[in-house]
Amino acid sequence: MKNISDLPRLPLGQYPTPFYKLESVSTRYGRDVYIKRDDLCGVALGGNKVRKLEFLLAQAKADGCDTVFTTGGSQSNHAALTAACAARIGMKAMLLLKQRGVTERRGNLILDELYGAEVHLMDTDSYDEIYAEMRCRGAELERQGHKCCLIPLGGSTPLGAVGYVNCVREFTVQAMAAGVRVGHIISATGSGGTTAGLLLGARLFQPSAKVIGVAVSDDPFDRIVSELAAGAAELLDCASAGNPGDFEMVENVGAGYAVPNAQDTPQILALARDEGVLLDPVYTGKAYSKLCRMLEEGSLPGDGAVVFVHTGGAAALFAMDLG
Repeated sequence: MKNISDLPRLPLGQYPTPFYKLESVSTRYGRDVYIKRDDLCGVALGGNKVRKLEFLLAQAKADGCDTVFTTGGSQSNHAALTAACAARIGMKAMLLLKQRGVTERRGNLILDELYGAEVHLMDTDSYDEIYAEMRCRGAELERQGHKCCLIPLGGSTPLGAVGYVNCVREFTVQAMAAGVRVGHIISATGSGGTTAGLLLGARLFQPSAKVIGVAVSDDPFDRIVSELAAGAAELLDCASAGNPGDFEMVENVGAGYAVPNAQDTPQILALARDEGVLLDPVYTGKAYSKLCRMLEEGSLPGDGAVVFVHTGGAAALFAMDLG
């Protein structure tokens, strides 16, 4: 197996991020529940995309790029963090976002502007159309002497997923130092790359733990996650196969992607008031609410600790109602 440090990487985040027990939650459910605070990674409002961007933007810089294109919904956390990270390393961010959801100057759209990104809202439901427009705009910029790269939705590529292999390695050290045995690792799944990295990372560093992805859209994540994990394993020259039952996809989509679920609001409020932790209604709120229901139902068997990976997204709280 290759060492992760052998891959090009930019030191964008401040790591390790905190890892600690949620005392009130653990008492409520009679189970040790820990949180990995990747919302506190030291860039902008934080979030999981920074770990991916450390690898993706390092490759872009190595290729001589000065402009990065990416996409997402109008309130995309990935797009905002790409803009923030690109600004830090002297690259221009071009954000071509779907003109869907909250398109007023609120939430991440304000942050995109603060980071100096050029934002274009496209009236389409097709990312294929957006990628085609990126290639067209990129070609024009390259005729002007620039060099461009394209980062796909969520930064979810095999290289991006390596960032979350590294995250598991990081909190494995933290868990060992705290005397914690991990039984389950749970996070939101919006494009698949983070869950893929957690899955491969668990197979390498937490082989007795089960990874659960909470889908917040109806994409075929069983396939997507497995393919991305296999691609990341190839980059690291390691086996990607695991034991049967070490991975499960569940869903908490509700009315649709980026539409808050009223049933999740009590859990979002409880975590804010009991622990001072902010969840957003699009990703982490849905994932955490599902985790609480699974604890209530007894569908997380065993006595190992449950680790909730907080992937950020707090800007959504300033853009939409909880529901």
